[in-house]
Order: sequence, then structure tokens, then C-alpha cells
Amino acid sequence: MPGSSQPVAKPPAGLQPSLRRRGLVFLGLAVAAAGFTMSLQLGVNSNFVADEMGLSGFEQGLLETARETCGIVALGVLAVLAGFAEPLLAAAMLALFGLGIGGYAFVHDYLWLVLVSLVWSQGLHVWMPLPNSMALALAEPGRAGRRLGQMQAAAAAGSALGLLAALLLSLAGVTIRPLFLLAGAAGLLAAAACLGIPRAIKTPGPRLVFRRRYGLYYLLNFLDGWRKQIFVAFAGFMLVRMYGTDIKTMLILWIAIQAVAWVAAPGVGRLIDRIGERRALVFYFACLTLFFVGYAVIHDKLVLYALYVVNGGFMVFSMALTTYVNRIAPPSEHTPTLSMGVAMNHVAAVLMPLVGGLLWKFAGYQWTFFVGAAAAALSVLAALRIPCHEPPGTKGDSPWNAPSSS
Repeated sequence: MPGSSQPVAKPPAGLQPSLRRRGLVFLGLAVAAAGFTMSLQLGVNSNFVADEMGLSGFEQGLLETARETCGIVALGVLAVLAGFAEPLLAAAMLALFGLGIGGYAFVHDYLWLVLVSLVWSQGLHVWMPLPNSMALALAEPGRAGRRLGQMQAAAAAGSALGLLAALLLSLAGVTIRPLFLLAGAAGLLAAAACLGIPRAIKTPGPRLVFRRRYGLYYLLNFLDGWRKQIFVAFAGFMLVRMYGTDIKTMLILWIAIQAVAWVAAPGVGRLIDRIGERRALVFYFACLTLFFVGYAVIHDKLVLYALYVVNGGFMVFSMALTTYVNRIAPPSEHTPTLSMGVAMNHVAAVLMPLVGGLLWKFAGYQWTFFVGAAAAALSVLAALRIPCHEPPGTKGDSPWNAPSSS
């Protein structure tokens, strides 16, 4: 599941420093608790759908397709609720998130699994842009970056705690379903924490801008959404379904992914600044092409585990798509352009699981990953269209970035 970029909430006028600090503390608690819930769900989901529910690859694809439609609906929800008190909206969405995740503990048939997944996914997708928006609104002048970093740290801490708690409970003999109750309780705790945030912060509506000169950015986001769903929907599912990976091993793999991403992210960010988006993205997508081919042709379980961890950690390279916007768009169009990128990403996220599920059913699981490799290879060709060594803020002379009156 990808992040979402939306307009920043309107800062409350005359907010007292004590209220700002209180709001940031409660926001940090909400972000950490939501991270706990999400990481626990990611860590046990593959085992749940494969072992507990007995889903086929086709059914898993349909489930992910339905779930990802919520990302597109979320843009409309935020538009309709523009001007609403943002902490209250966040509380309502996190309540849906927690109730939906907790509901997995009681699901025993496919229809109810889809319905419960839609509940938590809709809550999550509306919530996703709100933490950054509220953090910026609560930040003191000149401290926006610091506050955003603190929110990211809170999310990382909550995610690590969720994975560790799930692993320890699994080692103690706790089965999968009670883990969802724990995750759901954390989601409800996150919702309650939002009620401590000053309600003067208003919800912004998403604004999408479609311009022909940003066509390459839209294409790259579409292809990135395609490859992301290969990993999220099918890679872990394949390890459980085809290789019998147990829940303890999957949790350890997810802990390793989080560790790799945490260590690699700062260095990758500096690398992108130094070599530019073109080289970073070409390297990223070329590696993903090899990873997806590896899922299809490698049958050594330990090698596949290593591939899964490296693949998950490599997602930090996708930040180059965001820095690319800084090069091609003026500041006034950063947010709407990023929002359109999110929309394109979710269009792919809706289509890919359906295609992947059909391939899994009629051609074999290997072809699901071969199609992912093809999408990654196309991404390499698209990334090669990015101008080299372009100073930040310039538009370059690529035909994809040609001026347009649209």
C-alpha cells in the first residue's frame, strides 16, 4: 500500500504553544498505534489468507483488487469532507481501520473477508495523507521538517513494536486470529488519540492537476503501482502457498525488511541527490526486473527469503519519484501533481491483482511474476526518458515534459 500526498491542512490561527505540543504528542501516539496495526496485519496476512482461509491465487487477486479500489474512493471522500475538522475525520477513519482489522478474527468465508477488508482499507486510505497534513499544521514556524521526521520515527517505532509483539506471541503459541484482535485494539487506540488533537485543523480537499508535460511522471507511477502490487499481493502469498512458510518466518522476514529500509533510506536519499532520479530509477527498476524473474525461476526457499527481504527494502528507491516532481513542477503544483501520481498508482493497484490472479489460475504462479518483470522492464525504458543531470526545478527538454497549455 502506497502513501498519499494531499494539500496541507489549514493551520489553526492563534494556536497556543501548549496546544501545539499536546496535539503533536497525541498525533505521535496515533501514528505509532496505526503503524503497530498495519505492520502486524502485513506480517500475518499472507499466512491468514493462505492457511486459515485457503485462498487460491485468483481469489487473492480479486481480494486485493477490491481492497485497492478504496485508494481511489479516498480522493473523493477527502474532497467531499473538505473543511471538516481533520482530527475528527482521522478518528473516524482509524476506528474503521481498527474495527476492520479486528474483524478478521471472526471471518470464516470469502465474502465476509472481502467486506471486512473493504472496511479497514477505506479507513486506512483516507487516513494516510492526514498525519503529514496535521503535523505540518501543528508545526512551529521553521520546524516543519523536524515534526514530520518525528512522525515518521513514531510510525517506525510502532511498526517495529507490532512485528515484535506478533513474533513473540506466535513463539508463545498464540494463533493468528487473536493477533488481529490485538491489531484492531491498537487501531482503536489510535482513533482515541486523535481526539486529543486540536479540532481547529480543517481537512483539505484533494486537488488533481493533469498536465501533458507530466506524462512521464504519471506513467512511472502507474508502472510503480503495478510492480508494488506484485510484491504486496503475491510475493508473500507465494512463499506461504507454494513453499509452506510459517507465520514466525514471515514475521522475521518483515522485521528484516523494516530493518533494511530503516538503514538504507538515508543513504538512498543522499544517493538520489547526488546521481539524480534517472540513474536511481533505472537501477531500481532493473533490479526489480531481476527480482520478479527470480520469484518465478528460483526454487530454493532460503534464496527466495533473501530475495523477498531485499525486494521489500528496495522500495525506498521509490522516493525518487517524489523528488522528480520537484524537478519538473513549480512549487504551486507539487501537491496536485503528487496527488495525481497517487491516483495513477492506485489505478494500477486495482488492475494488477486481477490480472495477476487470472494468470496464477490459468497459466501458473510463475507468469504472475513474469508480468511483474515485464512491467519493471518497461519502467526502465520509461526512466531512461528522464533528462540527465538536470538542476532541481528545471523542466528539461524531454518530449514527455514539453510545455502544454492543458
